[in-house]
Amino acid sequence: MSVLPPAHDKPRYVRDMFTRIAPRYDLLNRLMTGGQDVRWRREVIRLARLEPGQRLLDIGAGTGDLAREALRQQPAARVVAADFTLPMMQVGRRRAGAASIAWVAADALRLPFADASFDAVVSGFLLRNVADVRQALQEQHRVLRPGGRIVILETTRPPRGLVGALVRLHFRWVIPALGRLFAGDAQAYRYLPASSVHFLTAAQLAAHLAAVGFRRVGYRKRMLGTVAIHWAEK
Repeated sequence: MSVLPPAHDKPRYVRDMFTRIAPRYDLLNRLMTGGQDVRWRREVIRLARLEPGQRLLDIGAGTGDLAREALRQQPAARVVAADFTLPMMQVGRRRAGAASIAWVAADALRLPFADASFDAVVSGFLLRNVADVRQALQEQHRVLRPGGRIVILETTRPPRGLVGALVRLHFRWVIPALGRLFAGDAQAYRYLPASSVHFLTAAQLAAHLAAVGFRRVGYRKRMLGTVAIHWAEK
C-alpha cells in the first residue's frame, strides 16, 4: 500500500495505525512539536469559551488531551471524548482525571448524538484522517446548538519556498526516524506527515467551514505555517 491509502480504505487504515501507535502517540506528539502541541490545545479550549455547565464534545479525542484541558480550564463543564479507535481511548482512560470524562465510541462521519447536543465541539489532528472532510464538518455543525462554537487544531499544507522545502525534508526523514525509534512504526510516521502535505490549506479549510453553514470563521497559523487553529460559530 502507498503511504496514503485510497479513500474507501482510509477508515480501516487509520484505525489500524492508531491502534498500533496508541501507547506512544502522545510522546511522539511532544517530540515532533517540541512540546508546542500542549500550548496549542490550551489555546483551542480558550477559544471554545466554555462556561460552567456547558457541554463540550472532543471528537477524534484519541487519549483525551483536549478533553482533560477543557476540564482543567472549566471544571464545571460536561465533557464527552469520542473516537473510533478504542485502544487510544483506553490509554486515555488510565490517566488522571479520566473519570470526569464521558468516553464514547463514535465515527466522526456519523456522530451518535442528537441535533444541538453541545455548546462547543473541538478536535485535534482529526480532519486530515477522515475520508470526507465536508461530511465530518456537517456532523459537527449538526450536533452544535445555535451560537455554539467549533474549534479545530489541525496541520495545514506547508508553505512554499525555502521554509516549505525544509519542512518537507523534516517530514520525509526526521519524523519517520522518530517513529521508528520511539514507536517502532516508521510506516505510521510516514503516513502522518504525508497526510499533512496533501491536506487542505488553512484558507481551504476555512472555506469548507463556511460552506457547511458556519459563520464568523477565523484561523491563525502556528509552527512556521504547518499548523492552524480554526474557529467558527453555528
